Amino acid sequence: MSISEGRAVVRKPYAILVACLTWFMAPCALAQIVIVSGAQSPLPELTRTQVEQFYLGRAHSLPDGVAVTLADLPASPLRDRFYQNLTGKNPGQIRAHWSRMVFTGRALPPQEAADIAQLRQWLNSIPNMIGYMPSAEADSRVRVLLRLP
Repeated sequence: MSISEGRAVVRKPYAILVACLTWFMAPCALAQIVIVSGAQSPLPELTRTQVEQFYLGRAHSLPDGVAVTLADLPASPLRDRFYQNLTGKNPGQIRAHWSRMVFTGRALPPQEAADIAQLRQWLNSIPNMIGYMPSAEADSRVRVLLRLP
């Protein structure tokens, strides 16, 4: 066996490993995130800017004066991707942002649900609450207000 043949043998397991990881991680990376409310919620569809303003604590109500309550999911890759996609901020920046907002008394962070099941319960019991979840989790118990890429 030549040196070049030996290198090909060594590279092959790495190529297989990378291909397997890519295959397993692809659904997570490509899953669309949706902003949702309860199925019977009176909230209208929202713009990306409105949702960004809500989740940064810069707005608390719709233009017609209807107050919006926010729900968050626990710290996870989904939550990190949601904030990065929506606001362009990483987890550390979001924590720092909310620390400033709370310290200055301008806003309180969203209520944190234990999981998606609890989020669904909250959405259906609090009419003006919004939250987010992977689009695959959005079923007839929730109403999609916005889809994030």
